[in-house]
Amino acid sequence: MSNTLFILNDPPYGAERSYNGLRLANSLAKRDESRVRVFLMGDGASCAKRGQSVPKGYYNLESMLKGLSLRQGEIGVCGSCMDARGMTDNDLAVACRRSSMEELTDWTEWADKVLVF
Repeated sequence: MSNTLFILNDPPYGAERSYNGLRLANSLAKRDESRVRVFLMGDGASCAKRGQSVPKGYYNLESMLKGLSLRQGEIGVCGSCMDARGMTDNDLAVACRRSSMEELTDWTEWADKVLVF
């Protein structure tokens, strides 16, 4: 069994690092021998915003996070980063939850690999 932690720092749109990080996280989560956790911090906290509406044919990070959760992936969002951006728990997409630096520390110790985007 392999445990992988993804830390996403970039906004959901305008740059593709968070998108590519979630692509890899979802691909890895499809494998039976892998467990995946994603921690969204900084501008990456906005990836968890509920109700994203994008042009047809464009990727949607809210949908990608939901897909990850359906594959048993866990998604934490930095509470301090949410507060700094005026986000509340009600703003979070399904399967995303307010988290903390303490939990990120625990997840880092849990992980065999930590990938930062």
